[in-house]
Amino acid sequence: MPSRRADNKTVYSVGSNENGNYLKAIADNAASGLGKETKVNLNETPFINITWKVEEDLKGIKENTKKGHDFAARVFVIKKTGATPLSNRAINYVFSSNSEIGFHSPSPYTKKSIDNVLSSTKNNLNKWITVKANVKEDFKRFHDLDVNQLDGLAIMSDTDNSKMKSVASALTTATISVAMKSASPPTIICPSMTSSSRQERSPR
Repeated sequence: MPSRRADNKTVYSVGSNENGNYLKAIADNAASGLGKETKVNLNETPFINITWKVEEDLKGIKENTKKGHDFAARVFVIKKTGATPLSNRAINYVFSSNSEIGFHSPSPYTKKSIDNVLSSTKNNLNKWITVKANVKEDFKRFHDLDVNQLDGLAIMSDTDNSKMKSVASALTTATISVAMKSASPPTIICPSMTSSSRQERSPR
C-alpha cells in the first residue's frame, strides 16, 4: 500500500448492533488505516468476505485521479514483491461513491496497486451489504501473478485528497481467524478469508 501523509487522521470507533460488533470510520479531510502483517494461504482460503456500509459518501469526485483518489471504505490485500513497501503489489477492494461495481483501475499513485470496486453507493447507500472476491484469481487477473500467500491485510477510510467527509462501518465479527488459524484474531481487521465461494446473506 503506498504511503502518504495527511494532516488529519481517520477516527475509528467500535460499536455494536443485532449483527455483532462493527468498526466505524469517520474521515473528515483525513486519512489513516489499520493493518496487520499476516500470512494467508490463498490455496486454502482464496476468498475474502467483507460486510460493510457507507452512511456518508463522496459524491462527484474522480476516484482514479490524484485529486479524487479517496474512498469511504477500502480493504487492501498485500503481497510483498520487493525490499520496500513501495515495491509491493496490492489489490484495493473499495466501496465506491461514483463508479459502478466491477470497475477497476490502477491507483493514480502507483500501478502496483489496483482499485477494484466491490460495492457502490450508487446501488447501496446506508445499507449493510456483504461482498466476496477470489483474491488468488484477482492477483492473476490484475497483476499476472500466481500468488500462493498474502503478506498483509489493511482497512482504510480516506478523504484527504478531496477534502471531504465520509462515514463508513464494517462488521468485526467477520475476522481473518480462518486464515490465521488463531483462536483470538485481532478485532480491528474486518474481512475474513474462506475456502468457499458461497455468498453469505447481508445483514439487514
